[in-house]
Order: sequence, then C-alpha cells, then structure tokens
Amino acid sequence: MLKRVKGQKIRLEGFNNLTKSLSFNIYDICYARSKESQIEYLEYVDEEYNSEVLQNIIETVTDIVDAKLLHISTQDYEPRGASVTALIAEGEVSDPTADGALHEAVVGHLDKSHITAHTYPELDPSTGIATFRVDIDVSTCGMISPLRALHHLIDSFDSDVVLMDYRVRGFTRDSKGLKHYIDHDIASIQDFISDDVLAKYIAYDINIISDNIFHTKMRKKDFRLSEYLFGPEAEKLQKKERQRIKDVLKKEMQEIFECHNF
Repeated sequence: MLKRVKGQKIRLEGFNNLTKSLSFNIYDICYARSKESQIEYLEYVDEEYNSEVLQNIIETVTDIVDAKLLHISTQDYEPRGASVTALIAEGEVSDPTADGALHEAVVGHLDKSHITAHTYPELDPSTGIATFRVDIDVSTCGMISPLRALHHLIDSFDSDVVLMDYRVRGFTRDSKGLKHYIDHDIASIQDFISDDVLAKYIAYDINIISDNIFHTKMRKKDFRLSEYLFGPEAEKLQKKERQRIKDVLKKEMQEIFECHNF
C-alpha cells in the first residue's frame, strides 16, 4: 500500500517497481599554501574521510531509510582517496548460506538497492586551494526512499558546496493495472531538507517535474576563515592577507556552485 501519490492512496498489483536514485557531490574547500600545511591537510583527509568513516555513514543511511544491509565493500587508495559500496535490500533477506558452508561467489547482481561513496582529494599547490569532493549515490527500489537520509548526509561532511540530483525511474502498476511513475509528492529536493540546514546555504533548483527529475545545488552563505586554514603560518597572517584568502575561497566555492570558471 502506497501512502501518497499526488495526495491519493493506491493499492499496488505486486511489487513496487519504481527506482529512486539520489546522487550527491559534496565539496569541502580549505586553504593550505605551504608544503607543511599541505601535508597537514592530507593527513586530515585521511583521518576524517577514510573508508571506515564512510562505512559508518553508509550503515547509518541504511538504517535511516529502513533498509537491510546485505554486503559492504571498502577500499582505501594510495596515496589518497577511499571508496565504499554497500548492497542493501528492503526488509529482511534470507541467508542462502545458512547451512554454515563456505561458498565462493562472483557477485554481479544487485538486490533492489545500493549505496556507494567515493572520495577525491585535490590540491592546487600554486594557489593553496584544497578542494575535497565526496560522491555518494543512493539507489533504492520498493517503498524505501533515499530522501530520508538528506539531512544526515549533508551533516556528515564539512559541506561548503552540495550538488544533488534525484530521479524516479520506471513505473509500477496499481491493482487496476494503471501505471504510476512516482509514488510520493515532491516539487523540489529542498522540501526534504530541514530549515536550519537550508538557512546556512544559498540554494538553487533546476527541476523537470513532468519527468520526475530534480536538481538542487547549495553554496554556504558565509564561513569563519580560521576553520579553513591549515599549517602554523595561519596564525601569522595579516588582515589584508586573510581577506585575500577568504576571497579566493569564496571564488572557488562560487565556481563549483555555478560549474563555471571565472
């Protein structure tokens, strides 16, 4: 039984065949000009965004969307970066190896849903701008919805710029055979983000409601420079230099927000 389709309740004929996909690009931008500060920044990335941290975030997201975690794979890369892939399902899933036997397998099938996270640390030595990106994709089928995890995902990272895409694909049928291309009301991704989070950002939408495609991008309105600096030289910066660095950071955020070089 679906709770909402444009305000109406419907009874399905069989399983809900809709696929709901939520994609995040989250950017954390810092300033690290000297070699020492750049090393400190990269060590910070390794500690704050390694595969273990990403795994904990994904496990929490799985709980939030009321899914069942089937399998999770993690990988840390040299010199930097990490990836986590989780296979999830709606509700409980029987264990095919309950007899206790060990089985070798090659897995090429996703059971209803999956979550992936990949990180991309990037550093420009000429300007000192360090732009860390994490990509998260949550794809679900059935009744579970990735939109419920929005607040947690944004809050789990130092999110200076957030680019989000949400799409509902396919169709499902009700008991009368009528096709339904979406099973919940939505006009914007922003409708599923709390007001206290939105208040910190400038947000912009590009939505194609007729095709169930929704895009929202957010840029942090303001920030405290001390939270964006790495290295001991940060304590010796003069007022004019601090303003220059803040302007450079703002430019980086705006360029990513608009996907355009100034």
